[in-house]
Amino acid sequence: MTRDDKETAAQAHITAPVRGNRYGMRIEDWFLTEEERGNGATRLGPWTTGNDVRPLVHGATYFAELRACVERLGHDDLLLFADWRGDPDERLTPDGPTVGEAMAAAARRGALVRGLIWRSHMDLLRFSSAENRRLGREIEDSGGQALLDTRTKPGGAHHQKFVILRHDGDPARDVAFVGGIDLCHSRRDDADHLGDPQSCPMPAVYGHRPPWHDVQVAIHGPAVAEVEAVFCERWEDPAPETRDPLRRLRDHIGRMDDAPPLPKPGPPPPPAGRHAVQLLRTYPARRDRYPFAPDGERSIARAYRKVLARARSIVYLEDQYLWSTDVIEPFAEALEREPGLRMIVVVPRHPDQDGLLAGPASLIGRADALARLRAAGGDRVAVYDLENHRGTPIYVHAKACVVDDMWATVGSDNVNLRSWTYDSELSCAVLDEREDPRPPYGALRFARDLRLTLMAEHLDLPGGEQDKLCDPAAAFAAFARAASRLEEWHRGGEEGPRPPGRLRPHPEPTLSRLQKVLAMPLYRFAVDPDGRPAELRRSGRF
Repeated sequence: MTRDDKETAAQAHITAPVRGNRYGMRIEDWFLTEEERGNGATRLGPWTTGNDVRPLVHGATYFAELRACVERLGHDDLLLFADWRGDPDERLTPDGPTVGEAMAAAARRGALVRGLIWRSHMDLLRFSSAENRRLGREIEDSGGQALLDTRTKPGGAHHQKFVILRHDGDPARDVAFVGGIDLCHSRRDDADHLGDPQSCPMPAVYGHRPPWHDVQVAIHGPAVAEVEAVFCERWEDPAPETRDPLRRLRDHIGRMDDAPPLPKPGPPPPPAGRHAVQLLRTYPARRDRYPFAPDGERSIARAYRKVLARARSIVYLEDQYLWSTDVIEPFAEALEREPGLRMIVVVPRHPDQDGLLAGPASLIGRADALARLRAAGGDRVAVYDLENHRGTPIYVHAKACVVDDMWATVGSDNVNLRSWTYDSELSCAVLDEREDPRPPYGALRFARDLRLTLMAEHLDLPGGEQDKLCDPAAAFAAFARAASRLEEWHRGGEEGPRPPGRLRPHPEPTLSRLQKVLAMPLYRFAVDPDGRPAELRRSGRF
């Protein structure tokens, strides 16, 4: 299938209206058009319809499903993945196999295994250079191929986290997993949030098994071919994976510098459901231009700005960082424009770095962002963090957003300049053809169900009571009540039964003037850099 054929096939699943929606909503009202994406060089279509998208909340849920799917791969099937961090010894289920074992077994059964793994910074800085190389080596030794990819801006990262499984004889089984969950330690947690027995280094406040909250989605249908196109564009980038001569020699000795051609992509999988999917990305404007994004791509930023211009009732956001007033501005403008708009934000209580400068640098951007949101929305903005039932903070690594119970996105991108301009990112935005039958009317099923699923867990709400959260005002009030009760219980010496729920009001970040002065250069140039071309940076555009 040629690229033109592939694009024609993808276009066959593009429709203007959402079928059956009595409110007359059109896909292009919420999704970016091809022109609005701002990147004519990509082979991606604007969007696809006929998909089925299922949220996989928690790493344990995702890993168990991934294991089952990988174990069904056979001869001439395809496994493609991109990862920010990969630990080959991370167990997909309590009894194994490990990530490395599962991929190696698929390769030995005759499946084609190809991986794009970020080369990473040093482990000394709490990154994963050695682990990523070990995962790549295990794949190579089993007959697969992995590239340690550093083709991004200096100090930048390939932050995309996705897996594609395609089946030579049965494309209806094809699936793509997209979201925020790496194939690594600390991610295999579940709804109890007692942490992954195999943990990454974290600040001591999170304990020896840091509780971890995260989200991925499983996609069936034509959008799987679009995720595959994202992989192919990066794989076929002619730039060398690294320009460091010592690293290039090491890669050559380890047979990790060869990028053999990928097989010609098959046709998109058949329709599988009633979800429209738009893939959104970030690529930086790089000196050695990406062939598929010569001026970079900032469709994640552009999508948020378009959707927030339509927001009327609720913005529900779970995010690891929430930094930068530049990125927060469209949220603030929506709050100022719409007096009935409420915003709920769920973030980690403590940064993932606790060094003398790294900790304050992580808080500078959040302090400014929260101040701007609260100035815009007052008491219509509520910010929370989470703890498990033992009182240990839960690290919120999820990157998910629901706007007006219409548009929802799950991806690798955080709400900060780094994710919107500097690193490579991939996000899956979803619109459902089906209206939600519950009042208030006008919502779509996928977006509302995702919000209710996430909120019900944080409230310890039984499944049969989720409908109480359909009304954004009721949901906003339920969060406030639960967080207040738990906070009062803690302040009262934790006497009596622990109130239900896991929500705590998020405290205002506090930094001394000296901390700000010392940490600001690190924040601006390393923690949250701006990867936009100079003309966009000057004009404040994306």
